[in-house]
Amino acid sequence: MLNISRNTVTPFIKEENLESLKLTRGRKQGKVFLKLLIATLVVGIIALFLPWTQFIRAEGNVTALTPDQRPQSVPSIIDGRIEKWFVQEGEFVAKGDTILFISEIKEKYLDDNLVGRTQEQLEAKELGVKSYMEKVRALDAQIDALYNQNKLKLQQARNKVKQAELKLSSDSIQLKAEITNQKVAKDQLARMEELYAQDLVSLTKLEARRIKAQETTSKLIAAENKVLDSQNSLINAKVELSQINAEFKDKIAKSESEKYTALSSMYDTEAQVTKLQNQLMNYSVRNNFYYILSPQDGFVSQAAQSGIGETIKAGTPVVSIVPATYDLAIEMFIEPIDLPLVELGQEVQTQFDGWPAIVFSGWPNTSYGTYTGQVVAIDQFISPNGKYRLLVAPDKTTQEWPDALRMGAGASSLLLLKDVPVWYEVWRRMNGFPPDYYHTDKGAKPAKKKKK
Repeated sequence: MLNISRNTVTPFIKEENLESLKLTRGRKQGKVFLKLLIATLVVGIIALFLPWTQFIRAEGNVTALTPDQRPQSVPSIIDGRIEKWFVQEGEFVAKGDTILFISEIKEKYLDDNLVGRTQEQLEAKELGVKSYMEKVRALDAQIDALYNQNKLKLQQARNKVKQAELKLSSDSIQLKAEITNQKVAKDQLARMEELYAQDLVSLTKLEARRIKAQETTSKLIAAENKVLDSQNSLINAKVELSQINAEFKDKIAKSESEKYTALSSMYDTEAQVTKLQNQLMNYSVRNNFYYILSPQDGFVSQAAQSGIGETIKAGTPVVSIVPATYDLAIEMFIEPIDLPLVELGQEVQTQFDGWPAIVFSGWPNTSYGTYTGQVVAIDQFISPNGKYRLLVAPDKTTQEWPDALRMGAGASSLLLLKDVPVWYEVWRRMNGFPPDYYHTDKGAKPAKKKKK
């Protein structure tokens, strides 16, 4: 029936009874198919030379641009027991509003009047410091009086020594005079005896001369005694002078020892005062920790602890707060091999979960429902998931991101790279090559205009 042999069957076929054969006979099916094939080939070749934007695909989530705008957990600073809640989940709280009240559970802080008793101890110690200061001042005055007294006594002792020296000098001169008088008296007696032997003078005069000589001897002995007394007085004065210095040093050493003992006690008490001041401040500040306050304006998103009477430890998150105002950004992760292709300010096209979009990867200008952003931060250290984290902020020169967008929403992003022909991109992918590395020179300065 294929009619391909020399023995044709056409004369035996009755075409009037075959409607399908009537409809198909005479058509140029082969020519139409050939034209379609050529047209498809031409369009395909032209498409190979169309521009294609290379990209890096990355998944991420919506977050806040700065750390202080991201959701945060409010912890309890101290150990305590939940006594009363002041907020509900989803409620708006301003900065400083009370979220929760807790009571004390540690034994050393259970005294309700702990701050007052510590204040009394502090005042008592401060009075002790003042007492020691007064004692030190009294000892300083006593030491000054000892110095003045010693100065006067030394002057008095020196005067006595000087007097003893002068008296010794006077007595020594008197002794020399008596020695001279005795010698003269002896000479006169000797001459008188010679005259008496020659009967030139009477016995009465001789005896008078002898008496005179004995008087001079007596005066000489008295003068020698005076000199010895003066020497003893001088020695006693010098001994007294040295004793004054010894006694003064002993008294000064004792007074200074008492002074330093008082100073040591005063410093110890001051250390105790400082410690009590620290404790008093800690107790006062701790009393403020019984009320857990909101650190910023925001909404209560989730209570990590619940109920009344439940005990919590210091540092335990109590509630989560989402800031009332924040700047959105996208937290996305890329493979380490793509990190050299990314730079700050690079354009990113993003599709958010919940917002319909038609995405043409290589032709971002023809995509629908995508939003433009720019890379504002690149982590310098790899994340635990083995990828590098990027932060993408909205591009304010293009369409704004949706107002209903919230933190935590999913985002599928395309980091736009270099524009290349379609055929080059097909060839690159077939060979498994990475996208082309390029760098935009944003720091290039514009050429200066020549002055006319």
